[in-house]
Amino acid sequence: ETGCPLGNKIPEWNELVHQGKWKQALERLLLTNNFPEFTGRVCPAPCEGACVLGIIEQPVTIKNIECAIIDRAFEQGWIVPKPPIYRTGKKVAVIGSGPAGLAAADQLNKAGHLVTVYERACRVGGLMMYGVPNMKADKQQIVQRRADLMSAEGITFKVGSAGNVGAAAHPLDHKLVPGEETPPSAKDLVDGFDAVLVATGATMARDLSCEGRELKGIHLAMEFLHKNTKSILDSGEVGENWLNANNRDRICAQGKRVVVIGGGDTGNDCIGTSVRHGAASVVNFEILPKPTQDRAAGNPWPQWPRIYRVDYGHGEAAHSYGSDPREFLITTKRFVGNDKGELTGVETVRVEWTKNDAGAMIPKEVPGSEETFPCDLAFLAMGFLGPEKTIIDELALAQDPRGNIKADFGQHVTSMGKVFAAGDCRRGQSLVVWAIREGRESAREIDRFLMGSSALA
Repeated sequence: ETGCPLGNKIPEWNELVHQGKWKQALERLLLTNNFPEFTGRVCPAPCEGACVLGIIEQPVTIKNIECAIIDRAFEQGWIVPKPPIYRTGKKVAVIGSGPAGLAAADQLNKAGHLVTVYERACRVGGLMMYGVPNMKADKQQIVQRRADLMSAEGITFKVGSAGNVGAAAHPLDHKLVPGEETPPSAKDLVDGFDAVLVATGATMARDLSCEGRELKGIHLAMEFLHKNTKSILDSGEVGENWLNANNRDRICAQGKRVVVIGGGDTGNDCIGTSVRHGAASVVNFEILPKPTQDRAAGNPWPQWPRIYRVDYGHGEAAHSYGSDPREFLITTKRFVGNDKGELTGVETVRVEWTKNDAGAMIPKEVPGSEETFPCDLAFLAMGFLGPEKTIIDELALAQDPRGNIKADFGQHVTSMGKVFAAGDCRRGQSLVVWAIREGRESAREIDRFLMGSSALA
């Protein structure tokens, strides 16, 4: 699990590729991973961090090989719809079409159950569709292709208002839930299906409560990324003229001084997207220290190496503006604006990490280190707090101390017997490989609940 939560048979399909046996490599890959075209593009590849070769030199490029296998399979026509021969007559509702929900739906459909997936956005895919930028995973050629394949295999998708279970307002923008159809309630699904899986993700973003937060020009990172991708898809333009053609409802960074607060993958995606918009400048704030070039003593193999990395957004910003955009050991004090209520700057202070009386490491402000960064657009990319509460409250589902849906790992059943939970709404913000694993596991447990036993892996 340290290297691959999915249990991918990496040495086996690596060897088959080495032998030129690509179709057999595909078969081994698909034994454990429903969507290699997703993981091969957006997974941070903990497998490479656990690669034995990585002890002495650069690890095997496992992620690239995985992507090459599945891309060749689609190019060669090896991936075709395979509807189940036998139907059980059992009906399962899956709420959420991210990697966890899609993996569960795929597995349950293979077992012969009638699966309906509910998604409140206008397109299927969850964060793979709207959270991950198009340059990392093409929405038509990668995400929609998979959704179309699953539809051809017999899975039903309900999107927009028809898929907005509980009729909750979208946390980013109500216009992101299109359609006039009456949304179903969670109780409707419980009453109308033999089992229900909640796979809604951890979509409640961490906000920044400080002076000036109300100024125009401050946005949650997912609002920026979601609207940008939707605008690209709605306009149908991804060529050199994409920005001019892309004139729908979006947040434009062109010519703006951008500050991205938060140093994770989402922050990096905001950097890369802002560069592509033609931002005047991009700065990225990270409260943590700059990582070391090599593993620290407390970070041994095969743990994920916590080292200094230059991701695509950092590299592109350095190329465009002359230096790495990241500022480490810095925190935001307040946002500054003009008399029109528009953001003009971000006041910051440097920090150092020290132990408090309880022995915990905490950031301490460095006196005299205050600095104001000019800023027209600020994106808050500080992670996610947990799942939205609409469905949890309607069904009175038990929650863990962090506010996630309470369901034991590996079993996934909630406090309401026929309702299961998987992915980030159960475990908290995590990786795409964990989402797929939980989707597969929950499908196995739902199949066992419905049939008494299960042959699903």
